[in-house]
Amino acid sequence: MPRPAKGARLHKFKHRPHWFIRDTGQADRSTGCTSRDEAEKALAAYIATKGRDGSANEPQNVTCDEVLAIYAEEHAPTVADPERLAYAIEALLPFWGGLKVSHVKGATCRRYAKTRKKVTKRDADGEPIEWADISPGTIRRELNALQAAVNYCHREGYLTAAPVVALPDKPAPRENWLTRDQAARLLWTAYRGHKAKHIARFILIALYTGTRKDAILRMGFEPNTVGGWFDLDRGLMYRMSESERVTAKRRTPAPIPRQLLSHLKRWRSQGSLWAVEYRGTRVGDVKRGFAKAVSASGVDCTPHTLKHTSITWALQNGAEIWEAAGFFSTSAETIQKTYGHHSPDFQESARKALERGRK
Repeated sequence: MPRPAKGARLHKFKHRPHWFIRDTGQADRSTGCTSRDEAEKALAAYIATKGRDGSANEPQNVTCDEVLAIYAEEHAPTVADPERLAYAIEALLPFWGGLKVSHVKGATCRRYAKTRKKVTKRDADGEPIEWADISPGTIRRELNALQAAVNYCHREGYLTAAPVVALPDKPAPRENWLTRDQAARLLWTAYRGHKAKHIARFILIALYTGTRKDAILRMGFEPNTVGGWFDLDRGLMYRMSESERVTAKRRTPAPIPRQLLSHLKRWRSQGSLWAVEYRGTRVGDVKRGFAKAVSASGVDCTPHTLKHTSITWALQNGAEIWEAAGFFSTSAETIQKTYGHHSPDFQESARKALERGRK
């Protein structure tokens, strides 16, 4: 049985100073580089442009790393969160990089899922330094990125066909939410922290609005090109700027709850330009500060838990599902499926019908 093609790779001849690109079925070509780092860049450029002669290639003639490179180069700049896509592609490449697109099938996808669970963080020499416990949801998102890359290349004429990526089962919706005592303990711990008052701001906004972390960290007190803003005069919050691209993660305007509005006005009067800022500068991420507040308070949660908590509290207090869907920028179907049982009217008509008995 013939060996599978290795795909494009670097090769160094013993008596030649330059690195060469060797590819199955192609003549060796010089990179013109004596440095390995520069040669790697030339190889990446070769992979990214290989096969773009106007004719589509069969899946067995194109490697997955070529498909991912095309997708990253052409489509990634147009998505709302390129960094998240980059993480997915980085995770996919070690396993899929040398495989042909024709290898995309159920058995290979399941093998990737098993291998991915065992992936470690490695040092510069490739030695394992830490075992990483990868969740099924993360693996599903990574394989979704592979499917999107294959579909894109098929749609744009690079591939003659688009194999179907077999995805792991979708994880059940998370039920984790905080009680009011837990939320108060977390908030007070963050507020008392000498350098963590910006974390307290983040927690307050998340609990009162149910807004996602990234959207909160982009919000200011005036219209801006980074993200949304709080209109304190009209009592409205705009979760995204006019220049941002609309995505499936809808961020519709909503009224600001009275308790939060008073905090926002106080922060604005103190000279703040951003809703969550540290020493006058917008905070780009709360990962470390939030983790410290969680550890110190003993409350087990993530930033996204605050969104779950906000929606749960609203339904427990009698909010209608349709109104909650609009306020939290979440579909009514998701509200019903994930949080509906928290409503005091949950299946109430069915219970009353059974209690009445036959007429």
